[in-house]
Amino acid sequence: MGVSQSSKAPVIDDTEEVNFDHFQILRAIGKGSFGKVCIVQKKDTKKMYAMKYMNKLKCVERNEVRNVFKELQIMQNLEHPFLVNFWYSFQDEEDMFMVVDLLLGGDLRYHLQQNVHFSESTVKLYVCEVALALGYLRSKHIIHRDIKPDNILLDEHGHVHLTDFNIAAIVKEDMRATSIAGTKPYMAPELFQPFVGTHPGYSFAVDWWSLGITAYELLRGQRPYIMRSSTPANEILQAFHSHNINYPAAWSEEIKSLLRKLLCIEAENRISCLSELQDLAYLCDVNWDAVLQKAIPPGFLPNKRRLNCDPTFELEEMILESKPLHKKKKRLARKMKENSTDSSPQNGQLQQRLESVQRDFIVFNREKLKKVKEDKQEEEEKEDTKTDVPEDKEKYEEIEDGQNNNVVPATYISA
Repeated sequence: MGVSQSSKAPVIDDTEEVNFDHFQILRAIGKGSFGKVCIVQKKDTKKMYAMKYMNKLKCVERNEVRNVFKELQIMQNLEHPFLVNFWYSFQDEEDMFMVVDLLLGGDLRYHLQQNVHFSESTVKLYVCEVALALGYLRSKHIIHRDIKPDNILLDEHGHVHLTDFNIAAIVKEDMRATSIAGTKPYMAPELFQPFVGTHPGYSFAVDWWSLGITAYELLRGQRPYIMRSSTPANEILQAFHSHNINYPAAWSEEIKSLLRKLLCIEAENRISCLSELQDLAYLCDVNWDAVLQKAIPPGFLPNKRRLNCDPTFELEEMILESKPLHKKKKRLARKMKENSTDSSPQNGQLQQRLESVQRDFIVFNREKLKKVKEDKQEEEEKEDTKTDVPEDKEKYEEIEDGQNNNVVPATYISA
């Protein structure tokens, strides 16, 4: 299912900024409260991506603009094998767009809902891959704050990729975060302290607790603590201290030991960095370079014959809204006319906020940055080669060139 567009690749000027017209929309794969996700193909390179687009008006009305901008700011500085990497961002009068890696294996929540049973060896590899991503994020001073099956996507080979930096926090050296963010059933105990009067702050250890909850859920099909988003904070804290986690007898002692170290209530005693995880006896046989290179095949392979997501996202009306810019213009012109006739103070304030979004939006193009970097590196290599040539040899080559400049070079035909 797709939108009828010309299949002919357009000629795109290198100086032209990437925009919606440069992509062909293929199908919708997700929907949020104010944004949607679809599979797109870049017309010039034919590469496939996932494109998330967020309605500006809804973002402004729900005070989500700051989070969107923060996510753009964080993701443009990240690139890792186990992250969903960010490629382009652009905007039009109506929407903000983010183009990222396309992962066709679906998220782990979807596979849990499909009653997939994950083996210990598969979960062990998932923990290692996510741990490498968390180690990289720590080097960038970033706490993800929302590690859960919904935010871990699989590629077609079954390797994990961490996504959604909407509520991530950047912390400086030896500093602690204090704002409360996350999904309650996956939030670490120290995150609930501010709700009950104390305010110690927290650090990177919260992500490792969430990884422990996720690993337990993948193995058992349910979380170790029963709680919902509506459960009061004091009840959650009480449950942490009064409820003993049940580890099934069929599980190996090694995996139980790993989970106990990840699900330690005291943050200072919990595994909270990559090196601590790598020191465990259970992981002493892991070839971490091979893990990073994705050379270890996961035990679970997503179905390649179908899209691993909720099929309702493929509804026709979702695709019809995802039109190229030239098909939006009439609707946008009509909206502008309506806004100009409505001169109420409320409309004026809303317009000001929309204009600030337009002005402050971060435009990003990783493809262009890579090309600039490659060109610069090529120039430096040429300079290095030039400086390495002895002065006498340079003179000799000049003389030789002067003597042979009337010779037509041979033409070679390459296969």
